[in-house]
Amino acid sequence: MDFESNYDIAATSDFIRTHNFTRVALQFPDDLLKDSTRVVAVLRKRLQSLRESDITVSGEETEIGLYVMADTAYGSCCVDEVGASHINADCVIHYGHTCFSPTTALPAFFVFGKASIGIADCVESMSQYALTNSKPIMVLFGLEYAHSTQQIRKELLESSTCKSDLKSEVHFADVPSPYMFPSKDMKKLSGIQEEACGCGNNSSSDEANGIIYNIGGLTWKLPEGQSMEDYSLFWIGQDNSAFANVVLTFNACEIVRYDATKNQMVTDLSQQRRILKRRYYLVERAKDANIVGILVGTLGVAGYLHIINQMMELITAAGKKAYTLVMGKPNPAKLANFPECDVFLYVSCAQTALLDSKEYLAPVITPFEATIAFNRGSQWTGAYVMGFGDLINLPQVQAGNQEEARFSFIRGGYVEDFENQENVEEEREDLALANATEKALQLRDNCNTLIKGDAKSGAEFFANRTYQGLNMPEENTTPQPFVTGRKGRAAVYEDENNKH
Repeated sequence: MDFESNYDIAATSDFIRTHNFTRVALQFPDDLLKDSTRVVAVLRKRLQSLRESDITVSGEETEIGLYVMADTAYGSCCVDEVGASHINADCVIHYGHTCFSPTTALPAFFVFGKASIGIADCVESMSQYALTNSKPIMVLFGLEYAHSTQQIRKELLESSTCKSDLKSEVHFADVPSPYMFPSKDMKKLSGIQEEACGCGNNSSSDEANGIIYNIGGLTWKLPEGQSMEDYSLFWIGQDNSAFANVVLTFNACEIVRYDATKNQMVTDLSQQRRILKRRYYLVERAKDANIVGILVGTLGVAGYLHIINQMMELITAAGKKAYTLVMGKPNPAKLANFPECDVFLYVSCAQTALLDSKEYLAPVITPFEATIAFNRGSQWTGAYVMGFGDLINLPQVQAGNQEEARFSFIRGGYVEDFENQENVEEEREDLALANATEKALQLRDNCNTLIKGDAKSGAEFFANRTYQGLNMPEENTTPQPFVTGRKGRAAVYEDENNKH
């Protein structure tokens, strides 16, 4: 694939010049960072030629600054608006895999790349599957294969192996536009609406003549009276987070995957289906949690502050304690610093929301799973919502009758989520803080341990834990004398003999 074509240099330059952007942030994932300098050089040369042609017409010259961004604080699939704001960028050019999550303030242009694919083999596999399937087929794909869908569609219609009565039963999703502009509603963070270019995320909207679905930058429309359960899904691409998003969202559909790198069909999706069972187990674990840590997994996806506040209200209404944590990309070591949290709620884009928390000290759930776990009246119907955009505009969840005992499948018995007295939680937290202060001032040999899950707040957990930090030995209360360390460079310190 030609370098300039693969990185859409011409389209990117036209987007920048058309909208008169002067400070442009180029966001690269780690695997594409090696091409960043070459992309900047080619893009600057293209912009220079466009600028020279504009000067001959208008007589004005505008310098355009290009800034390379890497090592994003959160998932590289999202537009890093925080990093772009550090250089006062007018827009962001996003390269590589993307979740197409709507931005809050900055416009974005997406360069998906053009992954190679054997079109003839893909058409053959698709036509064979269409001949043996009784349902209509919806073809979805990774955005890196969007450049080949028109050719695949054309050759499929011309294929002699397809029967005429099945040709109209194969439908393709579309990528409406490679660019995105934040709407006024998104800037106000009042909710997630579809973009003017149609770039929603994990949502569906009713129209007079049918339903429009949006997921990960793909959009398609179903006729009136039909739903996704009436279709089989044919996925072109890798087994990545975008595919997991599709599998969980449309878990009631039959799904097959065409692996373009190996040129073969994959029909065994038992591993992906098992993820749904794992998520249901985590919901049951979350119901028994007393302390919930809300992990901020994005600072750029529109509506993230709204959903954090909504989750905070939901957790509080369920009689639990919530703490908001901002730590960048989570990992087991980071979350182990908060042992008081029984469960973590990860607010992020749809394609980074599913954290495999088997190695974590506590499970990590999504906002949708939290809505089911912490709302007594909610039941899992099998439907699954990956992105939090569809949860923002839902009516306020009612906590239900929390005073009644609830049966816990994890503990194997009935538990009570609420205390009978209204001010018990405040009294317990004040008492815990007082105990913590007393223990900090007096050295006590306390061997009491706290069973994880019994504390109702972080302060109570800290007050009852055995180890609370480094304490000065009781027999030696005088400060240790100041000890001077070694001086010089690590290669040769001043007290070492220089043999060279």
